[in-house]
Amino acid sequence: MAKQDINEYLRGIVGSLPDSPGCYQYLDDTGTIIYVGKAKRLRRRVASYFQKEHQSLKTARLVSSIRDIKYIVVNTEEDALLLENNLIKQWNPKYNILLKDGKTYPSIVVTNEYFPRIFQTRRINKKFGTYFGPYSHVPTLHALLELLQNLYPIRRCKIPITADGIKSGRYRECLDYHIKNCMGPCIGKVSHETYMQWIAEAKEILKGNTREIEKALRQEMQALAEELRFEEAEVAKRKLLLLENYRSKSEVVSSAVHNVDVFNIETTEKEAYINYLHVTNGCITQAFTFEIKKRLDESPEELLVLGIGEMRKRYPSESKEIIVPFPVELEIDGVTFFTPQKGDKKTLLELSRLNVLQYKKDRLNQSDKLNPEQKGVRLMKELQSLLGMEKMPVQIECFDNSNSQGTDAVAACVVFRMGKPSKKDYRKYIIKTVEGPDDYASMQEVVRRRYSRLMGEESPLPDLIITDGGRGQMEVVRQVVVDELGLNIPIAGLAKDNKHRTHELLYGFPPQVVGMKVDSPLFHLLTHIQDEVHRFAITFHRDKRSKHQLASELDGIKGIGSKTREQLMQTFRSVKRIREASEEQLSAVIGVNKAKIIREAFAQNSKID
Repeated sequence: MAKQDINEYLRGIVGSLPDSPGCYQYLDDTGTIIYVGKAKRLRRRVASYFQKEHQSLKTARLVSSIRDIKYIVVNTEEDALLLENNLIKQWNPKYNILLKDGKTYPSIVVTNEYFPRIFQTRRINKKFGTYFGPYSHVPTLHALLELLQNLYPIRRCKIPITADGIKSGRYRECLDYHIKNCMGPCIGKVSHETYMQWIAEAKEILKGNTREIEKALRQEMQALAEELRFEEAEVAKRKLLLLENYRSKSEVVSSAVHNVDVFNIETTEKEAYINYLHVTNGCITQAFTFEIKKRLDESPEELLVLGIGEMRKRYPSESKEIIVPFPVELEIDGVTFFTPQKGDKKTLLELSRLNVLQYKKDRLNQSDKLNPEQKGVRLMKELQSLLGMEKMPVQIECFDNSNSQGTDAVAACVVFRMGKPSKKDYRKYIIKTVEGPDDYASMQEVVRRRYSRLMGEESPLPDLIITDGGRGQMEVVRQVVVDELGLNIPIAGLAKDNKHRTHELLYGFPPQVVGMKVDSPLFHLLTHIQDEVHRFAITFHRDKRSKHQLASELDGIKGIGSKTREQLMQTFRSVKRIREASEEQLSAVIGVNKAKIIREAFAQNSKID
């Protein structure tokens, strides 16, 4: 079919689409579903793909591959959201994003047995029991299990207990019964009705509904005390204190915040990370973070809507309020979306953000460990995007000067490739044309020498130059690189605060502060480059100054030449050590006669001083 015929065919389908909620499916020339989407108004949404220029290359590629369109009409946008989720998982279309859980968090299960058990698990089988969680914070899960074990003597054995088995005396009590961790339901020591009451109360606690249990325990304790049954009242009081202690530690915000879902999202170029929290009576009873692999240029809003649909399907929630970091175009019957600006709900939103940021950091660290080269590529792409550079800064060069009040002036250049030091390309420079402590002129001399030579040798030039200084250093480097040499190399500067700590990155002319978090991996890399060039320059300056001092004290000694001075420096490393060395130690290096000459010269100089 010709391209014109294909376009006519697709326009005909779009024109006949209903203006109601539903899901649409794009098919390629083999009849394979390559994309599934949901829409509040099908015709408007699908038509938007064919009526605008697509900035995203992937979206343009998708549209060029469409050969047919199918759709399913539903009653509400919520139904469309759930249907979209099912269709994506069923067909795994090429251009849809991929949901990844990263890892399976543990849950707590209450089994469906005649005498149920309660324990931790990572396997989900809804036919086996009722599941609570998952719990991304494992200590919270352990605290819950410990609380339930202290409150209710629920069995821990795996024996499949039945009513007939109990009547026939098939079971025998175990150690847990004798140490009073279990009341012995298998031997009829506790009724099925009482046991199931414990299970019902345990489920309420797992849901976060501790207030009602506390109220019932307090009433029970008072009634028992009035009947003078003080030992039983003490047991109820102990349970009440356990519950109050647990709630005080687990309550994140006011208990007035009840039955609320909280979502937050962080995105990168290729991934998005979404955190989900369910809050009951001020306590987090469910927490989950998952990763989404992007396929097209999806917006954070689109990704968050997908995440909301995924979580409400995976963990059926009856929450009538959903807290989100920004408004979303999603309507769910009876549900209100809210973006708080302050108060307890804002606190929950920030807590969700902390969880998603930590998950993102953990995933990136895992990825970097598996593929160290990937970290360098990621950071260089991040720097490229941050500075708006045309190409990725594969090679970065940084300069620094060092002198002692204008004497022994030197400079250094360090080279980093893909975020790693390339020490074989480091270069040292002795300042030749500048007299006195003039850092700007020294920097210009070194930069001029460096890039004039690279141009003459036709060697690769850097993708980015970083100066160890602020606006002034950047400008003098620009005058040489751009004005004199006519090179188009981006220049950045690392500026320090009044405590001599690097605190901002400058870029452009006139230089502007580039927004960057000082605790980010990229900022750490830039400060590492700065520290490395400073170390390299200082080390070179110290070596040169030491040799200069040695030469100045030995130059005037008759009979001591350059080779002797080099031998002494290689052995003793400093003038101080040579002066402190005995004649015997000097003799072992340069011979008896020269050692004697040096000792006498040092002795004479000390008299003069």
